[in-house]
Amino acid sequence: MADGVKGGGFTRALVAIAALAVIATAAWLSWGRFAETRLQTLPDEGGAPVTQIVSAKLVGTGKLKVAELSGTVQATASDIRGFGWLRSDQVVKMPYSVGYFVDLSGLGDDDLQWNAATKTLIVDAPDVASEPPNTDEGRRTMVETTGLFVTREAGEALSRQASARATQVAAREANSPERMAQARELGRRALARLLAQPLAAAGLGDVRVVVTFPPDRNGQPRERWDVSRSPEQVMKDIEARNGN
Repeated sequence: MADGVKGGGFTRALVAIAALAVIATAAWLSWGRFAETRLQTLPDEGGAPVTQIVSAKLVGTGKLKVAELSGTVQATASDIRGFGWLRSDQVVKMPYSVGYFVDLSGLGDDDLQWNAATKTLIVDAPDVASEPPNTDEGRRTMVETTGLFVTREAGEALSRQASARATQVAAREANSPERMAQARELGRRALARLLAQPLAAAGLGDVRVVVTFPPDRNGQPRERWDVSRSPEQVMKDIEARNGN
């Protein structure tokens, strides 16, 4: 970038570079093909239905994946039938995973601010959001079913109930304050790396990128961020004020 570009022109050019990086990334994430195929389910030579793809969709998104939570979840279920005489219970354990995303599609020039004195770019990003949990029932590590007589209908009800509860437990863990704080920190690092690269390529040298999320800003103007300090020190001060 030419040395003669100064003041407001320099700021606009710099913000434009960062904005283009965001737009390009969002466009790349949003690019995708949409396809849906419906195949007729035909039996094999023995008369049984074959295993095959019945429908498929491939669509793009404008979201940047910044973190993933994974582990094992335990869920319990109970079923009572026969006027209360037939009780059955089930305990299952299965792997789960939850992805965390930042939607870049709405990030624009107004969300970026450049401090020329400290060569720091402040980014007001949308908050990190978690996706619905993915529980892998095909890889259950334990299934314990107890009961005097477990009917097929009771077994199916237990399985549905356990699956729903496993999803609820995983979602509650994923959206806990501790997990969301960890996901935001990882999101800060991912976005900072994403925006720092084009700025360095533009010849600006060692540029710092400070990423804020709505809980960080808390309705306050961006000017309250002391960009003379490192992003790590800024976040430590915020956590200290919040009593963490």
